[in-house]
Amino acid sequence: MKKLTTALLTAGLLLSASACASPQLTTAETCDRIKIVVSNPTNSLGKTGMTRLANQIRPIEAVSSDDLKPALQAILDYTDESVKEKPDTEKLNALKADYEQAGSTYSKFCS
Repeated sequence: MKKLTTALLTAGLLLSASACASPQLTTAETCDRIKIVVSNPTNSLGKTGMTRLANQIRPIEAVSSDDLKPALQAILDYTDESVKEKPDTEKLNALKADYEQAGSTYSKFCS
């Protein structure tokens, strides 16, 4: 049991250290990575596409520029709620405005 605990703690520390070492992307680099994700047509097809989109955006959001971080978080919040088995309609409607604003922010910085 001690070996398992030690292994888990070591793995956790390594992951924490690597997360701290990740450099923050510039706005241009963030845009380049987002463009690759959104250019994939399968990322817009139904719940599976939305899940795929969110999963591809998560690592970008973690290191994204300060300009685009809120927009990416809004996209993730919206996609996470929309792909649920039974999405909360009120919450989804509230998140939709932020999702649409995220699109405007993306256009502003990445066009």
